[in-house]
Amino acid sequence: MNLNVGIDVSKLKLDYCGMDSNKQVCFQGEVTNTPKGAGHIRDEILKRSQQADQIIIGMEATSVYNFHPTLFFEQDDRLNQLNVTVVTLNPKVTYRYSKLFDDDKTDTVDAFHIADFLRIGRYQVPVTRDEKHIALQRLTRERYHLVHQINDCKNHFLNNLYYKVNTIDTVLPTSVFGSTMLSILSDEKYSLDDLVQIPLSALTDELNHLSHGRFGDAKSVAKALKKAIRSSYRLSKTVADSVDQVLAMYANQLRMLNQQLKLLNKSISDLCSVISGADSLQSIPGIGPVYAAGLLAEIGQIDRFPNDASLAGYAGLSWQRSQSGNHERQLTPRTKSGNQYLRYYLVEAANSVRRYDPTYARYYQKKFREVPKYQHRRACVLTARKLVRLIINLLTEHKLYTPPKLV
Repeated sequence: MNLNVGIDVSKLKLDYCGMDSNKQVCFQGEVTNTPKGAGHIRDEILKRSQQADQIIIGMEATSVYNFHPTLFFEQDDRLNQLNVTVVTLNPKVTYRYSKLFDDDKTDTVDAFHIADFLRIGRYQVPVTRDEKHIALQRLTRERYHLVHQINDCKNHFLNNLYYKVNTIDTVLPTSVFGSTMLSILSDEKYSLDDLVQIPLSALTDELNHLSHGRFGDAKSVAKALKKAIRSSYRLSKTVADSVDQVLAMYANQLRMLNQQLKLLNKSISDLCSVISGADSLQSIPGIGPVYAAGLLAEIGQIDRFPNDASLAGYAGLSWQRSQSGNHERQLTPRTKSGNQYLRYYLVEAANSVRRYDPTYARYYQKKFREVPKYQHRRACVLTARKLVRLIINLLTEHKLYTPPKLV
């Protein structure tokens, strides 16, 4: 007989319910979300451990609140002497299960439903955790959010830049987000009138000086910049001053965020070097230490995935079958659930791999040409699904990538 312990986790407390295989409640209560509170639940489990063949402890993934209780039960010495499995559940799944019953919505009832869900055994194999993977996951997940902050900041910068120079996107042969262009366009040194009046040779020299000679053709950039300013609308001084202030704010924010990203990438690379499987993933052209770390941090132990379909489903890169009678739907939408961090790193890695590996480049182009809309996004997602098969093969076999021979 199994002992199923459901725990409803919140920031301040843990509601728990112990249930046997016959749906009989063995114990139930509420404790604080502290080591003392988790220890009380452990003691309740130990009291009934002699009558249980297996003990399953399950709780929902509730932001950061379930992190400490999960580690507490996974690392407890007395529980490790028993046949104990600690499971982290998808809140969407347990919510749907609870909606099957006409019960009140309380923390106590939620703990009962979690225990009942564990009893029927439809939970997934839990992620194996260790200190290196936990540390790596903290870094790679924060990098995910930092990249989204940078993209959001860039969008705000472009929206405000349109007020100032509305034709610059069509003529400028370089990115507006380089350090030099941020300085120029945010009015930190020159106003628009100054840039128009300054001689072309002087502006070219200034661009070379600010970029430390990194512009391949500074003269063409200077010409395009002057052309964009001349062909754009002019703002009144009041509006222009406010736009310049906003642009300067976002320029400084972008510099700070990009500097933080560099430091984070370095820390990720250093830690990735001691993670098992990093060499296998980095042997794939286009996958460096950052993408390899993001993938390994979310995959954890590859042994818990029996095949590539299981790993793809965990990442949310799967399309559910829809069949009824003699009819089977050919076009089905991608599942909306899954690990968003793993999906992000898979898609980013696939977009990089297709630039370096001919096999993935051909597959990407094939999928790109199949549809008239959202071609790049769709092709990257499907290429990522193809990449999953390679990743699980390399990690399972502990080998390096060997490019296929071109016929």
